Formats: sequence, C-alpha cells, structure tokens
Amino acid sequence: MSTSIKVSIARGKDPYYTTLKALENLTPPQVKGLRVLLKPNVSRMLPYSRGATTHPQVVAAAIDYFRSCGAAEVAVGESPITGVRVPEAYEICGIKEVAAARKVPLLDFDAQPYQILKIKGARVVDQIKVTWFWWEYDFVVSMPVMKTHMHTDVSLALKNMKGMLWRRQKVMFHQIHVPESRKAGEKELDLAISDMASVLFPHMAIIDGSIGMEGLGPGAGQPKGAGLIVAGRNALAADWISTRLMGIDPEGVAHLRLTKERRGLLPEDIRCIPRDPQRLVTPFSRPPSKISFRYPGVRVTEKESCSACLNTLYLFLERYHHRLKPYLDLFGTLNLAVGKAAEPVSKETIFIGNCCGPQAGLCQGTLVAGCPPTDGQIWVKVQEKQDQVDRTLRNLRKTKAEKGY
Repeated sequence: MSTSIKVSIARGKDPYYTTLKALENLTPPQVKGLRVLLKPNVSRMLPYSRGATTHPQVVAAAIDYFRSCGAAEVAVGESPITGVRVPEAYEICGIKEVAAARKVPLLDFDAQPYQILKIKGARVVDQIKVTWFWWEYDFVVSMPVMKTHMHTDVSLALKNMKGMLWRRQKVMFHQIHVPESRKAGEKELDLAISDMASVLFPHMAIIDGSIGMEGLGPGAGQPKGAGLIVAGRNALAADWISTRLMGIDPEGVAHLRLTKERRGLLPEDIRCIPRDPQRLVTPFSRPPSKISFRYPGVRVTEKESCSACLNTLYLFLERYHHRLKPYLDLFGTLNLAVGKAAEPVSKETIFIGNCCGPQAGLCQGTLVAGCPPTDGQIWVKVQEKQDQVDRTLRNLRKTKAEKGY
C-alpha cells in the first residue's frame, strides 16, 4: 500500500467553503468524462440542523467541485431506512433545493432492480443485494454525517455505504446472529459492515462534521457543531482520522479495526493536511454503555435491538411522554419492549417492531408492527389500550348504576 494516504481536514463556519477548502488540499480526482455519484446521508426525514442528515451546502460544494474537475454527470442518491419516503427526505433536509438549482438528479436507490455482489472470505455475509446504480456510475463518493452510533460507536463513510444496499437488505444486517464468529468487543453488525466494505468501498469520502451528532446517534442524539469537513480518496483512512477528531480511538471501533486488518491499512501511512490535526479535535459525547430510558412511569426492556427501532422509541418518548398521564393513571406503568430478544414484563407490554412479533404472540402483549414503526404508530397503540380500558370501566359503572349498586 502507498506510504502516503492523504486525508484533508478543514474547519470553518461556512459548510460550502469549508468543504471546498478540504477538497482543494487534495490532488484532484481523475473524473473527467466520468459519471460521479454522491451518496450523502438522507436516511431520515429530519432537517440538517438536527445533525442526522448531510448538510445541503456540503452536497452543493461537492457537486460544484466534481463539475469543475470535468465530470460528465453528477447525481445524488440514497436508500433510507424502512418507512422513510425518499423524495420527502430530500426536501426536508434541503438537498432537493440545491440539487434543483444545479439541475442534478436525485436518485432513489430502491427504484431499480438490485444486483448481487458476492463476498470472498466473508465472516457473516457472503453476498449482498446492492442498488443497480452501483454499476451505473464510475466514481462513488460517500458523504456521511460525523456521528456517534449506539451500536457501532461511530457512523462515518464506510457505514454510510449501507445506504446502497437494496431495500430491506439493510435490516438483515441487524438480524444476523452468529456468536461463534465474534471475538471480544465485536458485534455481528461490525462483522457485516466489514464484509460489506470489502466489495462496496467508495472511491472517495467527504465527511460532514459541520453539524454532527453525538450521544445516541444515528438518529436520537444531540447536534454537535464541530465545523469540520474531512476528505480523502481512501474512505477508511478518512474514517480513521475522523474518529480521532471526535476524540475516539479508532482501534476501539470494531468495524474500522476489522476493515483495517482486511485491507492492510497502516495508520502511520496516513498523512493529514494540516499535519497537526490534534488541535482540531472536538470530542463527541459517546453513546452510553448501557441504554437507559429515564421517563417517569415508563419501563423499557431492551435486548438485541437495532438502532432504527431504538430511535423510534426515543422519539416517541420525547414527543408523547407528557401526554401519558391518562394511561399511567389506568395502568400504573407503560411497559415497552424492543429488540428480537426482549422479554415481556407483563401482559400489558407493548412490543416495538416486527422482530418482537413472536414474543408478543407468546405473552399476549401488543405488537406495534413495522421495521421500524413510527412514533405515531406507538402512540396509536397506547391510545387504543387506554380507550379499551376506559370503555370497560364506563360499561362497568353503567351496569352498576342500572342495578342500583
């Protein structure tokens, strides 16, 4: 491997010009006459200010940069988590506006048939279904948000490529259970991402830390205004340096370490621009080692859940906890369960997501179907259970009144 892997870092208040500054420190990619595909993070219907989606001005700068390098075409594409409507997500995060102004197509990766990529030497995933656009474009750029992640420690350029998996293939990564394949500190999801990166590796990475996310990423954390942009032709090297800039040791991030070992990356071969990136470190709050829910009257059982359902659950509690008093007056406690191995604590337990379906059937609990469901669907189930008890109590009072009790 080359002894000089360049990673450029820029800091500034303006995401557009900071992105151009980071890119201009690199040798221009040879994309003249090529079709360039930008893969930002548009996996949720949230504004960029929440730190969940790539800043539209970072995307705008990338479009302008690759056009200045002679690209024949530049397009933007995404396949978000289940339940997210792609056109609406593009509009909410602001990318639709910058793409329309530049006459750049916005692609829905799930709109075309998939192709299968086989993975040699895989540990847990020996083939993946990938959007057909992976072959249609010559040069793919991963453009994630700089985030912490409740299951993989960080979510950067390599993990962002999960958004090129076709439809529910992404969900499958969270359903793998092969404990014999894991070593200490590794999860099946880490192994799956590393397997994926051996065949679905981008040509370049532009990591958006203008507004990142810390804590309970990738969707329920807090915005982190780091003002950073990291760019590099080697996506793993860019992830490695970005992780350090977040104040996290990349050796402790399992999917990065596994990919480093697989690709033979030597961290000492990475050359940062500027040469002293330590002064740019902006520590991100880590996800908690044990996920907890501190909402009075709410008890959550969580085991082997995915980040999608967990984020939905956090969003539900944030939006609706103040409206739970009538339910709590009736039942005393709102019991929620999330994750394929979650167990009920009472027959009144409400299960979140399809993975809990078998458990819900066994214990006569209530299932909120979806992969993931929405926070609104959980609220509907809560109201249904509340209304059912209310009707029963009203009917009982009416019967007693009629009988003169």
